[in-house]
Amino acid sequence: MRDAELSRVLLNWYETHARDLPWRVGPAARAAGMVPDLYAVWLSEVMLQQTTVAAVRDYFHRFTARWPDVAALASAEDGDVMGEWAGLGYYARARNLLKCARAVAGDHGGRFPDTREGLQALPGIGPYTAAAIAAIAFDRAETVVDGNVERVMARLFAVETPLPTAKPELTALAARLTPNERPGCHAQAVMDLGATICTPKSPACGICPWMGACAARAQGIAADLPRKLPKKPKPTRLGLAYIGRRADGAWLLERRPERGLLGGMLGWPSTEWAETEPVSAPPAAADWRPLGAEVRHTFTHFHLRLGVMVADLPGGCTPARGAFVDRHAFRPSDLPTVMRKAFDLARGAFAAD
Repeated sequence: MRDAELSRVLLNWYETHARDLPWRVGPAARAAGMVPDLYAVWLSEVMLQQTTVAAVRDYFHRFTARWPDVAALASAEDGDVMGEWAGLGYYARARNLLKCARAVAGDHGGRFPDTREGLQALPGIGPYTAAAIAAIAFDRAETVVDGNVERVMARLFAVETPLPTAKPELTALAARLTPNERPGCHAQAVMDLGATICTPKSPACGICPWMGACAARAQGIAADLPRKLPKKPKPTRLGLAYIGRRADGAWLLERRPERGLLGGMLGWPSTEWAETEPVSAPPAAADWRPLGAEVRHTFTHFHLRLGVMVADLPGGCTPARGAFVDRHAFRPSDLPTVMRKAFDLARGAFAAD
């Protein structure tokens, strides 16, 4: 089957089987003349980086309800945006989201550039995101390659070179199939195919629109592809989190530095996270006591074991680090996942409000 025919067959499949996503203009609506909401496309693409559709849906709804367009987001308080992002992970995305919104509002008259090159010049938009926005929002013939597309290409063409070595080859194959007509629908169709049929485990080859052309299926190796180089084992780091509550119910928290892990997020004062036993002075003078339980959390590059120290802080307490947040202003949902895990462990150690 020729490349153009493969694309035509896939687009026909997409007409019926496209996923219903809150940020997407479906094929029928697009055919009727409805254009994608560029703000929604950009926001969803940033949220979906290394994150599943299921995890993103609720965050997308909350963000668009609170900040319905790029101008509204550009004028938002940093802490409010970071709080709404809490739990979604990869927090540099939230910081870059704000930088990008402000660049679009301040330097581009509130309008996103309409080319891949122009989009990629904005903060937080890399090659993949620029290509995705250009294809989906502007129907540019850009090649969009995420993990789903890599898997589909590896199987369709029986590419046995392991990832990540195979990335350039898989991108070139995806580019071969990208049509000049309806490239945005094509890009979304390949991603939908990977997400719903050509899945990592137990691919549903029997109902795949490309099953007759799939070289890996013909060889009986579809489920084995793409191959991957073995990952290095993740190290384990140790740390302590200090959870203190003042007599009036206020909690001692600190805003993490802009740069680094969990940058800009609200959290409990803590030690450095290192592979040796943590040593650090507490953030305030008090009778700190170990909780006797620890948080276990995995980041991209390491596992964390976080011990929890708790204390009842006196009314006149002056912390060496952090600041008190009124009990009525404190929302556990504003904390990143690892800090919320620590709070969930520690809350029983304090008297009920």
